[in-house]
Amino acid sequence: MAEFSDVPLNPPPPEETYFDLFPAKCVTTYLEKYVDSRIYGGRSLRDRMIFNYRVQKVEKIDGKWAVHGSHGQEQTSIFYASNLMMANGLTSTPKMPDLANQSKYGGLLIHQEAFGQSSVLTSPEFERIAVLGGSKSAADMVYASAKAGKSVSWIIRKSGSGPGAFISAKGMGRYKNSPEFSFTRVMSSFSPSYFNPTTWWTRFLHGNVLGRWLLNVIWSTADGQAYEEANYHGRDGARKGFEKLETDTSCFWCNDSLGLIQQPDFWETIAKNVQIYRNDVQSLEENSICLDDGTVIPCEALLCGTGWTQSHNIFDGGQLSELGLPYSIDNQSTEEAATWTRLSNKADRKVVDNFPRLADPPPYYKKPLTTTPYRLYNFIAPLNDDSVVFLGYFHISNNFRAAECQALWVTAYLDKRVALPSYKEMQEDIALTNAWCKRRYLANGEKGNYLHYELIGYTDRLLNDLGLSSHRKGWWEDFFAPCAASDLRNIREEYMEKWRNKSEDKKTV
Repeated sequence: MAEFSDVPLNPPPPEETYFDLFPAKCVTTYLEKYVDSRIYGGRSLRDRMIFNYRVQKVEKIDGKWAVHGSHGQEQTSIFYASNLMMANGLTSTPKMPDLANQSKYGGLLIHQEAFGQSSVLTSPEFERIAVLGGSKSAADMVYASAKAGKSVSWIIRKSGSGPGAFISAKGMGRYKNSPEFSFTRVMSSFSPSYFNPTTWWTRFLHGNVLGRWLLNVIWSTADGQAYEEANYHGRDGARKGFEKLETDTSCFWCNDSLGLIQQPDFWETIAKNVQIYRNDVQSLEENSICLDDGTVIPCEALLCGTGWTQSHNIFDGGQLSELGLPYSIDNQSTEEAATWTRLSNKADRKVVDNFPRLADPPPYYKKPLTTTPYRLYNFIAPLNDDSVVFLGYFHISNNFRAAECQALWVTAYLDKRVALPSYKEMQEDIALTNAWCKRRYLANGEKGNYLHYELIGYTDRLLNDLGLSSHRKGWWEDFFAPCAASDLRNIREEYMEKWRNKSEDKKTV
């Protein structure tokens, strides 16, 4: 799944894989080759890119989009366009913690973004390393540091959502690895979701007491397998505190970060070589970190696996509201707040009626809510401006498939070839999606753009909107076979043929 449908990825030799999964560097190499090999009108994708260009402001002037920016110290330039595709994603602005006495620290303080280019693993200057955060990115830095022979402390704040749920890569039966099973429609049906088709099967699973009991068994088994592999409380040789990595909520809810274990010795390395802390950082001192329980951790490097800030500051406040992007709750007009509150309350009742399990979530950490959620139809299109679209503005488990399907949907949308519902229906759909997202994914769903288990259902929805079906395989394989990139290899041609025939029909008439 780490590829596009038009160019297969050549996998590395088996000795470099783990349950048929491979290192991220293979994907980097694939993407570098991809942008050079895709040539249209005599120009490759790389030829069409402008690197090191910083966008400062985006605005609409006399019906045209104006993108202001510059190269380094060069004078600001402006690009004008009738249509704008925002594909900058949500991982451009590092989220760095604001730590007391930070100026006193003196050691290396970097975000996960800079980890790969740093000398922290190779330099003898950094022997004691602390990692802050409970996500997969934090776990990767912890593992790499421990394998490099460093003295590693892993700090996960107690005031947050806790450590991530790290799932085994092992497959079962016909599935080479766990992601293969997760990319099936049968697995997708186990999530209470509006992106799954309503069938007798989904009604049984989510609307029937026996079906919900069966789902509880399935998800409890998944949790149990993850706990068994980690063995938080009984692993031989584990340091005291290793048990603090046990997640606060089930992987069903995804309220914590969710990650895949891609190293056979991951848990063994962490358990025996890393000191775990579940405390908040009180302050920094010279080459040390002070925790809120009085513990002082000496370290020459502090690595922050603290995620990304979803910032849209290239648009002004008025534009954010108009374009369906998050903006300060305090800036909502009374009328707009009342409209969305009414729609949201109605939608929430519908979510609970359709998916009773979501009515009773476990106790969980609630992030302070200061902005409105995303309000984009299909997570792409604003309600009030059809000349701009937003691609990749959500969390989903596989961005390759999502990007390919979004790109085709956007092509049709901008060409006015998508039959859209009425404004009122799209508004209600957004409210329903946001209400469901909040119930389904708890704190992670507050912004209305979290779809971890919805990859297949969401991309099916986009392709269904376009009337496309060449990606389907017949009922048995369709339900149980992993959805691979190759399934989409004929989608573009099917779409073009569909509209070529429609154009010819019009000429005939």
